[in-house]
Amino acid sequence: MRSTRFPIRYLIVILTFICTSVCYIERVGFSIAYTIAADAAGVSQSSKGTILSTFYYGYAFSQVPGGWAAQKIGGRRILLFSFVIWSLTCALCPLDPNRVMALVIARLLVGVAQGFIFPSIHTVLAQWVPPHERSRSLSVTTSGMYLGAAMGMLLLPSLVKFKGPQSVFLAESALGGIWSLLWLRFASDPPRSDHPKATAAGFGESLLPIRESQKLKADRTTQIPWRKIFLSLPVWAIVVNNFTFHYALYVLMNWLPTYFELGLKFSLQEMGSSKMMPYLNMFIFSNIGGIIADHMVTRRILTVTNTRKVLNTVGFLVSAFSLMALPLFRTSSGVVFCSSMALGFLALGRAGFAVNHMDIAPRYAGIVMGVSNTAGTLAGIVGVELTGQLLEAAKMNNSDLSSPDSWRAVFLIPGLLCIASSFVFLFFSTGERIFD
Repeated sequence: MRSTRFPIRYLIVILTFICTSVCYIERVGFSIAYTIAADAAGVSQSSKGTILSTFYYGYAFSQVPGGWAAQKIGGRRILLFSFVIWSLTCALCPLDPNRVMALVIARLLVGVAQGFIFPSIHTVLAQWVPPHERSRSLSVTTSGMYLGAAMGMLLLPSLVKFKGPQSVFLAESALGGIWSLLWLRFASDPPRSDHPKATAAGFGESLLPIRESQKLKADRTTQIPWRKIFLSLPVWAIVVNNFTFHYALYVLMNWLPTYFELGLKFSLQEMGSSKMMPYLNMFIFSNIGGIIADHMVTRRILTVTNTRKVLNTVGFLVSAFSLMALPLFRTSSGVVFCSSMALGFLALGRAGFAVNHMDIAPRYAGIVMGVSNTAGTLAGIVGVELTGQLLEAAKMNNSDLSSPDSWRAVFLIPGLLCIASSFVFLFFSTGERIFD
């Protein structure tokens, strides 16, 4: 990689960090704006769950095609294209709970466009970032999701209060347009002469153990090993943990505003900065996890495999117990603390399973990410819609949603999933490169 005063790969990481921040401002913004508009219009909880989950149908549909497109066309180009599409959709979509079909089409289109983003990011990072920097770089990039969610929770309720729900869409589309211009101006593809395999330039390559059978194979084909990917137990370990991570994250992201408003009878506008703490904690813990993982790998304190397993297991188990304890707290400070622990340690666990795509398949990181993120997106469909149905049933039994019993199953399900997934990753994952 060419020597510059400010390495290009650092600029790429910064831009992808901003990218994920803007994406999650959009996702949190829609849940806040639509929840307020829908509650004012008297929309049922199950109907809210259906609209909130529509995004994830489109998102699931485009994950694997997104990985394929990034592999064939280039992550840089696909990333720009997807940002332009979803930004234009937000700018043109009316936020009216009574115009159900328009909202469904818009959310599907935004979901399809954003589904190309994370496979493209993984492809770009696998090209630019050497292996010994990957945990840290991916943690910085993905921590943008949580900072974006935190900023959305902090600022957007006030924007809705003073300018109305539609103003959220316009603000999000403006941010998307600004990022697109920055990416167009500053992003670039890695020099092919320095990256003949379209992976990082070899720095730290010795830190990634390669199985003997892989050393004997020349890298002469561009054919994607679909069968091997789908039959790989380490890939399935990533898939299962991606599903669980996003089940917990999307349930909290989409339903935490409703829990504060209807479960605890607190106004989001009156909660001040405390409502952003769960996502700010994710931002902090995500970067801590990346630093710890790279330190362990670089200093050879643990192997890559054991580093991923330790961080994943600790993160998911602590998160599990925090989720299951959440409905026991009836004050805003207690719920903020418990949800901050749950989401913070989930983010720590990303230094395990989420970086593992690039460990086992640096050349096909976008493809493997597309496969695993499809599972994560299905979790959004299942978790968000199921939560709406659970709450509608609880409302019929308890007449309102202020009872802890109404929310117990909502948080118990992701807690149990976290426990099960941590053991799957512990038994079946590896840090060795098994593709290429």
